[in-house]
Order: sequence, then C-alpha cells, then structure tokens
Amino acid sequence: MKQHPYRYNKQQWKFFLFLFAALIAAASLLYTNYLVKSLSKSERTKAEVWAMSTQSIVSMPDVDDQFISFIYAVRDSLSLPAIITKESGDIIFWRDLDSTKTNIHPSTQDSTSDLVYDPPYFEKQLARMKKSHPPIQISLDNGEKWLVYYHDSKALSQLRIFPYIQLSLIAVFLIVAYTVFNSIRDSEQNLVWVGMAKEAAHQLGTPISSMMGWLELARATYEGRDNSLLDEMERDVKRLEIVADRFSKIGSTPSLSTQVIYKIVEDYVNYFKVRTSKRVTFELTGDQQVEAKLNVQVFDWIIENLLKNAVNAIEGEGKITVNISENIAKEEIFIDISDTGKGIPRSNWETIFQPGYTTRQRGWGLGLSLTKRMVYYHRGQIFVKESEIGKGTTFRIVLKSNLRYEPTQI
Repeated sequence: MKQHPYRYNKQQWKFFLFLFAALIAAASLLYTNYLVKSLSKSERTKAEVWAMSTQSIVSMPDVDDQFISFIYAVRDSLSLPAIITKESGDIIFWRDLDSTKTNIHPSTQDSTSDLVYDPPYFEKQLARMKKSHPPIQISLDNGEKWLVYYHDSKALSQLRIFPYIQLSLIAVFLIVAYTVFNSIRDSEQNLVWVGMAKEAAHQLGTPISSMMGWLELARATYEGRDNSLLDEMERDVKRLEIVADRFSKIGSTPSLSTQVIYKIVEDYVNYFKVRTSKRVTFELTGDQQVEAKLNVQVFDWIIENLLKNAVNAIEGEGKITVNISENIAKEEIFIDISDTGKGIPRSNWETIFQPGYTTRQRGWGLGLSLTKRMVYYHRGQIFVKESEIGKGTTFRIVLKSNLRYEPTQI
C-alpha cells in the first residue's frame, strides 16, 4: 500500500496525542500514589496513638481524673473506623462504625435502646479491617493482649479511586478533543477538495467548448466522408462535459430522479469497453426494468470508478460482469460488479474504502472512498460481497427500489 504524506502526518498527530495522554495518566497515578502513601502513613500513626491512649485508659484507672480526661480527649479526637479484639478474636470495643448497630445482645441493653443487634455487620467490618492493615497490639498489665484493627478513612478510600475517575475524565476529554479535531481536519480537507473540484470544472469549461467548436468545423470540412472517428471524439468530448459537471457539483447534495438502472449502466459499459484492452470482456445481465431514484451524472461516476478498479485488478485476460437484481420483499436493488482479478484479502475489505488506501504506485487512494460517499448520497450502501485471492472480487451496491411490495391479502 502506498503511504501518502497526509496519512503519515495524521498518524504522527495520533501518536503525540496518545503520548500526551500517557504522560498525564502516569503523572496523575504517581502523584496520587504518593499522596495515598503519605495519608496512609499518617492514618497508621493516628491508629497507633489511638491504641496507646486506649491502653493508657485501661491500664491506669487510678490516675488523676484530669489526666484521664486529657487522654480521653486525645483518643476521641482521632476519628478513625477501628475495632479492638481479644487474641481469641472476640470484639471488645469499636468506634466510628454504624451508630445504629451493635453486637451486644439486647438482654444486656436498656430496653429503650434503638440499636439494632447485628453481629454479622461487625464481623464483616472486622474481616475488612484485617485485609486492610496489620493489627496494632496492646499489652495490658494483667498480661492480656488486645489487637486493634482499622481500615482507611473515607477520604483515603476516595483518594485511592480518584486517579481512575480522573483518568476516565481525561479519556473522555481526549476522545472528545480527538473527535472535534478530526472533524475540523476533515472539514478543512473537504473544503480544499471542493474548492479544487469546482476550480477544475471551471478550467475545463473553456477548452471543452473550444473542442466542440473544432469538431463541428471538422465535420463541415470532411462532410460526406466516414465520420466514425469524429463520432468517437465527440463522445469523448461529451464525456469531458459530464466529468466537468460532476466536479462542479461536488460539495452539493445531488438531486435525484427516477431512472432505469439497466439503461444507465449499459450506456457507460458500452462507452467504457471500447476504451479498454480487448483482453478484458464485459457482460451485463439481470433485470432490465428496475427503477430507483438516482442522479445520472453521479451514479455514472460510481459505475466508472468500480469498473476502472476491476480493470486494474485484472492482470492479462479477464472478465467483468455486472448483474442487476431486485429483492422484492426488502424493496432493494442489488448491483453486483464482479471481476476475475487478483482479489482482496479479507482483512482489507473495510480498509479499501478509507481515504488514502491504494495498492498502486500511481494513485491517491480516493476512488473507493469517493464512491462510498456517492452511494451514501443515493441512500444506499456499498461493500465487498465476496473476494478470493487469485480468483476475483465482487462489489455490491444496494439501493432502495421504487417498487413498493404489498403482500397478497388472504
């Protein structure tokens, strides 16, 4: 495939956009990880101070009340979800958990208490804490040991998931930015192509008119002689007029009218095969009556592009077949253009319709892309129906039929 400069620049732009996104993501993750570690260390220290203050309250019951009040104040100022258990695993104390629940049996509570007896809740919280952090051990004067478990505060938990939320927002922003920039780029390219096309049509107008005049002069000069060559020249000049008219209509929505498809295809095939190698034969088959809404000049261009591609795919002798059929039930018309050329790998069946894709050394890779757009203007679709390497390819155009199928009433 030939790689054109604008496709290379587009790929380069995508690479830098991806690199920019990766740098933002990496910086965000590293910085957030640093904050998480710092906050986690701070909460560990807070948990240790809370455990020490609890140990002091339990181990020094006879200390001055004012000092005990100070220790209580220090402990209560350290807000952190925590549970204290015996070595056996029995829960002794908890804090900053659901204030409406308790693991103390109602028989030992005040009958007026609104607390809900819910031991599974505390077991679940304890299991979560055991997974979060290693316990802090408290040694009492009587030789008993308690274990303090805790889990991250709400702020730290939210900070852990923040980078993923941030990365999601960055991804959404980049997708939107890419879509907008791509749209602007495509719009600018389309404006350039439209301007060039209209200018080409304008430039072709004068020499075409001059050639028509010279043909009329040649006919008058050689009146009465065999004018078959002049007839073919006139067909070519009229063809140039059609091409100029096509280019002048690029960028505008074509007007559609009801046409017999077989007649339009037949006219172009008859014109085209005379100007193609005699080693390539043409065959037109199928329904000769089906009608669809078309713009003759634009649809003619579609057939031209597909036939030229078919001829280019044939190396040496070959055959091109155009078959027109109708699916009455779906109210659709199928136009199948088949060749006996080199075929297309299945992996490229979609790629060939992208701008810039070509297997030829000479060519811009715009033929099939433009063809797909023109088929779209006819409210139809085009795709590779089948293809086999070394045996050929069949393109199918699907158009809406003018015929409306009405099922028979029983």
